[in-house]
Amino acid sequence: MTLPGHDQSRFPLRMEWGPTGAQAVTADYAVVVDVLSFTTTLSVAIERGIEVFPFRWRDARAAEHAVRHGATLAVGRFEALTRGNARHVSLSPASLSEVEGIERLVLPSPNGSTIAFALADSGAQVLGACLRNAGAVARWLAPKVADGASVVVVPAGERWHDGTLRPAVEDLWGAGAVLAGLVGEDEAGTGASPEAWMAVAAWQGTRMPADLLRCASGLELTEVGFVADVEIAAQHDVSEVVPLLVGESFRDGADHQPPTPRLRRVGS
Repeated sequence: MTLPGHDQSRFPLRMEWGPTGAQAVTADYAVVVDVLSFTTTLSVAIERGIEVFPFRWRDARAAEHAVRHGATLAVGRFEALTRGNARHVSLSPASLSEVEGIERLVLPSPNGSTIAFALADSGAQVLGACLRNAGAVARWLAPKVADGASVVVVPAGERWHDGTLRPAVEDLWGAGAVLAGLVGEDEAGTGASPEAWMAVAAWQGTRMPADLLRCASGLELTEVGFVADVEIAAQHDVSEVVPLLVGESFRDGADHQPPTPRLRRVGS
């Protein structure tokens, strides 16, 4: 049960963290942000014309899901390294940017996928955003907001070893980059929740790519040889794709315009 005020329903632009936040703060449109690396990998795949099937689990069920949809299964970064020169697709956005001949891809991501489907279960139209396509997503949403739609942006965060949420600063920056394109001239802050404004302020104070390379998640990847993934994730507004979750898969919003969800009145 969401406590009064915690759902941010008096504001059309909202922000809340992780899977629990995705269930607590609903809206007509919902944007999941997982900069390192689910939504960055997603953006790269969509750019290359690949239909992406997110999946909650990284086990045998993912392989079965890929077979069911006639899709290629993306493997983990480290598993890909052990395969040498074998043909494979991995969760690394840098490696995915080089693949050819892939039309459908199952992308296992317990955190990002769980959030995406939780948001979809709430009735929202779900989008995926990262720094690479933050502006494109904001521009896609702007006319909907102008028509009265509400938007919640959900930074995915990471997990500590005990399973609790670790708010990841890179996802806060990504959320802020999307929201910065939506707050417009609303200097009084009446259209965005304080939580949303906090994300915008965090984004406006960043220095890319240095901050992404030096934050905890960035260091975790760079120290084990995946600096290229971080550098790709740090690119801002280099992509025009708008990944939309349609059924079980993400497709480019430029190619698919779903029905407008039933709009919730602000404050309801």
